[in-house]
Amino acid sequence: MKRLSMLVLGLTVLAAGCSESSSPSGPSQGGTSTTTTFTVPLSPANEVPATTNADASGSGTAVIALVVTKDAAGTITSAIANIQISVTGFPAGATVTDAHIHNGGPGANAGVYVSAGLSSGELVLTNGGGSIAKNGISVPSDRAAAILSNPAGHYFNVHTLLNPNGSIRGQLAGGGATVNSSDPVPY
Repeated sequence: MKRLSMLVLGLTVLAAGCSESSSPSGPSQGGTSTTTTFTVPLSPANEVPATTNADASGSGTAVIALVVTKDAAGTITSAIANIQISVTGFPAGATVTDAHIHNGGPGANAGVYVSAGLSSGELVLTNGGGSIAKNGISVPSDRAAAILSNPAGHYFNVHTLLNPNGSIRGQLAGGGATVNSSDPVPY
C-alpha cells in the first residue's frame, strides 16, 4: 500500500509539472505585428552641407517598411526593415556606396542608425538612375521604437563615391507614414 501511495504521489507531481510546461507563454502571446511605411523624398539640398557638385542634380525616393512585432504589453520584441531605393538625375556611371537611416533631425548630421546593407558598387547608375530593394534588414528593438516615436528625428540618405558622407537626404517624417497592417502574431 505504501508503494502504491508513493507511485500515485509521483505520477501526480509528474502530471502537474507537465501541465505547467505545456501552457502557452512567451512574448508572442497576445502580440501583434504592424508595418509602418515611410515614403521619403530625397534631395541634395537636404544634405548638411547641401550637395553642390555633380551629384547636385540627383534626387530620389526611399520607401521604408518597418515591420515590428510587439508583445501583449506593447513592447517591441523584434523588427525588420524592407527598403526600396530609387534614384535619378545623377551623372551617368555614378556609383552608390551605401544608404542608411541616421538618428538626426533636420539640419543635423548623425551616426548610422540602421544600414541598408548596400555594398559599394551594388547599385551603379549607368544612365544616372536606378533602384534597388533590400529586404529583411534586422533593426534593434530600441531603435525601431525610437524611429516610430520620432520619425522627424531620423533621416535617410544615399552615399556615392563623389559624396561619401551623403549625396541626397530626406527626413522620415517628410514623406509621411502609414500603418499598413495590424495582424495577430501566430503562436
